[in-house]
Amino acid sequence: MNAIFPLWELPCIPIANSDGTFPVRRIYTIGRNYADHATETGLGGSAGSTPGISLKPTDSLLLDGGVLSYPPQTQHLDPEVEMVVAIGRDGEDIAPKDALDHVFGYAVGFDMIRRDVMHDCIANEHSWDLCKSFAGASPVGDIARASDIGHPVTGEISLKVGGEIRQHGDISQLIWKTADIVSRLSHYSRLCAGDIVFTGTPKGPKPVYRGDTLIGRIAGIGTLEIGIA
Repeated sequence: MNAIFPLWELPCIPIANSDGTFPVRRIYTIGRNYADHATETGLGGSAGSTPGISLKPTDSLLLDGGVLSYPPQTQHLDPEVEMVVAIGRDGEDIAPKDALDHVFGYAVGFDMIRRDVMHDCIANEHSWDLCKSFAGASPVGDIARASDIGHPVTGEISLKVGGEIRQHGDISQLIWKTADIVSRLSHYSRLCAGDIVFTGTPKGPKPVYRGDTLIGRIAGIGTLEIGIA
């Protein structure tokens, strides 16, 4: 059968120190996964509760060095710097002890959020899809392979905007660790090679504007830089 219009390009992320690319299948995001950020948002979050899980479209992917066009219907665009986990092996009902076997690698990501739209969604008990789903809403840096760097459990995570540190923390502060996240997601839906997971953000997100340059860094994993236009 022939497609009735041209097929879109498969979204792929470069793999660090390689000519290869990582084709993206689904984008998951995990919310309330740093206690300090959960507290500042008033949404709560603890080791015994369920993490907030949502999905973003793959056409929201933006690569390192890209430029994000300021999205419509917002006056408050927040970047949240996050560790991104790239899944390299299919699985469902994965036990935490086996979860890291399904991880291909790690990257730095920004979960871009129309914060004012999010507040409207919360107030009206609507889905958060509109606040987190738009062109360029999911910037991701090059993926560092776990075979090269291992599975990081500590490492400084930070976001600079125009040279000013906006967010700073350590991935050791994650409430739900990588293995727990992978295991939990796999109990809701079969995880597949090509899935990526944004794992949550530390405190301090503030709005960005046209002309800003964002630089994210996670020690031992890599960096991510984008512009806002």
